[in-house]
Amino acid sequence: MKKIGVLTSGGDAPGMNAAIRAIVRTSLNNNIEIIGFRNGYEGLIDNDYVVFDRRLVGNIIQKGGSILHTSRSSRFVNKKYRLIAEKNLRALDVDGLVIIGGEGSTKGATALSKISKTKCVVIPATIDKDMPLVGPTIGFDTAINTALSAIDKIRDTATTSNVTHIVEVMGRNCGWLGILAGIGAGAEVTIIPEVKIDIAKLSKKIKSQLDRGKKGCIIILAEGGFSKGGSSLAGALKKKGDLDLRITTLGHMQRGGNPSALDRVLATELGVHAVNALKSGLSKIIIAKPFDCVEKIGFDKIINKKVKVDMYLHDLIENTA
Repeated sequence: MKKIGVLTSGGDAPGMNAAIRAIVRTSLNNNIEIIGFRNGYEGLIDNDYVVFDRRLVGNIIQKGGSILHTSRSSRFVNKKYRLIAEKNLRALDVDGLVIIGGEGSTKGATALSKISKTKCVVIPATIDKDMPLVGPTIGFDTAINTALSAIDKIRDTATTSNVTHIVEVMGRNCGWLGILAGIGAGAEVTIIPEVKIDIAKLSKKIKSQLDRGKKGCIIILAEGGFSKGGSSLAGALKKKGDLDLRITTLGHMQRGGNPSALDRVLATELGVHAVNALKSGLSKIIIAKPFDCVEKIGFDKIINKKVKVDMYLHDLIENTA
């Protein structure tokens, strides 16, 4: 292993820079040349890269976003462009590639591995935590804390004005972010994609709590939990229960901000193990920490597998509302 490449792909997640730093420093400490491709898989296609030294990753561990930038590459879906990427990798003599990203990025790595001589490993980074088997993902803890900070402020005004607030968080296909935000914020209800919502029952529950003297209620809505989003949910609830509702969509603020301590440590640990895995000749694996130790999970065990949320945690919201 003489040269390693690294890229960040898909949606950005706080902690990506910490992972880049760990990969660069570990590579250089092992006398391995390290380059970074800009704009995710687009950088592989366009041969757009930077040669790293130790100083280029100084003072980035605490910064959100990615110094390499990121993208969702529609071109990379086309095999013609993957072949161009492989040609560039061969011209650069890249022996190993670390992809930092989520499920879509893993699919890209899987497709590239089928035509490339470069060994590929993935580090899971997604604020939705929408990957099976991998456990914590880089950016998830920070996103939860960002959401909680906003919801706490909304709770203050909801209680003061006795208004029910719908807070929409990310989670198009997976409810992990909504569940933990709901528990941490003491929300009355969390609506997630995995559980079908009964509008009449929900409206009755909120109305009942308000009638018993509850001052302001918080409904957490994962973006995929109701087909047309917060406005549509508010309209449906108003029809059923004549509720006074406000809607806040947290949106991309959940992707930003300085990574938490947990995300910095996780990103650093996975970055070091990714380089060591490539040094050992491993490929087509995800470097993850589902339990107390880092594990290597084959691409085939992740791709197209269903993500399961913890319904015990989801039910805690119901039991503590």
